[in-house]
Amino acid sequence: KRSAQMMSLRVFRPQRSFATAALMLEGRSFPLDNMSNVSKDIQAKVGRKLLHTPNHPLRIIKNEIATFFQQEKHVHVNNKHTPYKLFDDLSPVVTVQQNFDSVLVPKDHVSRSKNDNYYINSEYMLRAHTSAHQVQFLKAGHDAFLVAGDVYRRDEIDRSHYPVFHQMEGVRMFSFDEVASATGASAVGEGEQTAQRQAEHSLAAAEYVSTHLKTTLSDLATHLFGPCERRWVDTTFPFTHPSWELEVMYRGAWLEVLGCGVVRDPIARACGRPALGWAFGLGLERLAMVLFGIPDIRLFWSDDPRFVRQFTEARPAKQQQFQAYSKYPPCLKDLSFWVNDSFAPNDLAEVVRGVAGDLVEELTQVDVFVHPKTGRTSRSFRIAFRAMDRNLTNEEINVLQAAIRERVAADLGVTLR
Repeated sequence: KRSAQMMSLRVFRPQRSFATAALMLEGRSFPLDNMSNVSKDIQAKVGRKLLHTPNHPLRIIKNEIATFFQQEKHVHVNNKHTPYKLFDDLSPVVTVQQNFDSVLVPKDHVSRSKNDNYYINSEYMLRAHTSAHQVQFLKAGHDAFLVAGDVYRRDEIDRSHYPVFHQMEGVRMFSFDEVASATGASAVGEGEQTAQRQAEHSLAAAEYVSTHLKTTLSDLATHLFGPCERRWVDTTFPFTHPSWELEVMYRGAWLEVLGCGVVRDPIARACGRPALGWAFGLGLERLAMVLFGIPDIRLFWSDDPRFVRQFTEARPAKQQQFQAYSKYPPCLKDLSFWVNDSFAPNDLAEVVRGVAGDLVEELTQVDVFVHPKTGRTSRSFRIAFRAMDRNLTNEEINVLQAAIRERVAADLGVTLR
């Protein structure tokens, strides 16, 4: 974890010369270009491997899910033994093609935005989701697998958002012959796509896969939360159809647990797989914060031993609760500036994180003002500084605030007020 002292204040400067610049990640050197936007703060997070830290709550959740899928009723289906293979030590460096094109994300889709992703350069990026590896394992012939790992997205700053988090997903495939045998009807579709099926799948095949998906994931929800009310919400994803979000009633409120759906036929066929199946993906931090009662997402990255030593892999997550050990007050500082047409809130969040790191608890817009004569727009943001393990002094906060103001003016091209 970075110190708050000025010696460690660093931020990625997009105006650096790309002719000689390079980024080192996992022992590899990547040339930079006009798409590069990985800050030193994010670079330092690569390789932390929280999912392999003993007794870490994220590891506990990951293992509980992996254990669930090794149960005999999930491994032995249709008189076939198909164990789920877990991949949880994959490099987060992927190609843009892997992250987007391989799972049918359109070229103009908003999720590709440089404002929302960490691009190493025009060819490589830090994965934005674990689905970046789906085609890789389908091509390798796996019919049932789980992928867990760190994913990277530029985001706002508050207690539930962090630019690095962890996902886990699962895929289960069935051959067309296997589905036809199980349903007694052809798995091949005719006609146009409907809300219930893809054009390439018969209604019987789509219903078979959808039922298997919902039964399996409903059991997973019970495994994690205990007996609970559940509901399926229709949604859309580029890589599945039909698609749903699973929500559970937990402690009096509906909680979104995961997204899922029937894998798009072009993905399977591009892998040389005349098959159909389902996929799901979930955020491990979201589940861990709810099940363990962890109030701040920054805690997962804490080096304070008082955090990890509260948890044990010997008990289920729902039987353990986080005990707060920091009650230090926040320090609030405001920042106002005239914006230009290219201003984006995520760019501001990157600058603030680049200077103050995890000492920033929240960044909130508190005011927008349009000058009646010039038409210029001013935005005001409030920065909440709070350390989780000590009291911050006014002196160090003033140093951080001054550095933030300097970087905001220099890197974002705005005019401070």
